[in-house]
Amino acid sequence: MSIPAEARAGAVVRDGWTILPDVIEAALVRELVARIEALLEELSVPRGSNTFLGEHTRRIFNLLARDALFERVPVHAAVLPVIEAVLDRECLLSSLTAIEMGPGETDQPFHADDGSIGLPKPHGPITCTAIWALTDFTRANGATRLVPGSHRGDRNPRRGEEPRFEQAEMSAGSVLVYHGSLWHGGAANTGPSARMGIVANYCAGFLRQEECQLLALPRERVARFTPRLRELVGYGTYRGLMGHVDQRSPAEWLDPATGTDMVWRRMR
Repeated sequence: MSIPAEARAGAVVRDGWTILPDVIEAALVRELVARIEALLEELSVPRGSNTFLGEHTRRIFNLLARDALFERVPVHAAVLPVIEAVLDRECLLSSLTAIEMGPGETDQPFHADDGSIGLPKPHGPITCTAIWALTDFTRANGATRLVPGSHRGDRNPRRGEEPRFEQAEMSAGSVLVYHGSLWHGGAANTGPSARMGIVANYCAGFLRQEECQLLALPRERVARFTPRLRELVGYGTYRGLMGHVDQRSPAEWLDPATGTDMVWRRMR
């Protein structure tokens, strides 16, 4: 029996994270792995240059610009409702990144995904991240380390800080969803094979996205997106106001027939 999105979101707010077990179709997982492996070679993606990026880790940023296959990730029916319940229906996709952590990788420093946002902590969730496991996440291959209760604290982790943690062990096809203030980091990969995943980072609609989606994605490509994915990358407004162009929603620049409820139409 599946757990409702609202209950999953409640766990994220209360505990800092939740795991959605085996919610991604096996065929989609296989397709994603194959395409990411091909792109790593086609793009000659280098390994990271420091301990945060990972000296045995490769990342592909801006996935929506790489292949139409990745359009299925941000809007997945098992994941997006949980994100929307944590943030709200007007949230945005902040970034979409594939990560391959190779054998020999060391512990990533603890950090919070909202650490660059200058708001006093603690605060309610303004970012929320979904990590898709495309291979099994185990203790041996570096399953993500999570610090219980850290999202309720009043600061970000300090350099070199090593608090008590748990690890998000999960099978391929599962998804870890966590609060943007939660301290976390990849663990060392002491196993013989790479760990692969996709990180979908979402933010509240009033925040600036990590990746500048409006420049990163050609308008012609976005025009082929589903209406919901267009909204997620920024072709819309927040509360009928923020992000408008001459009192029009950016959605109308892609499809003039788009119905948008601008704030001025509601004011009397």
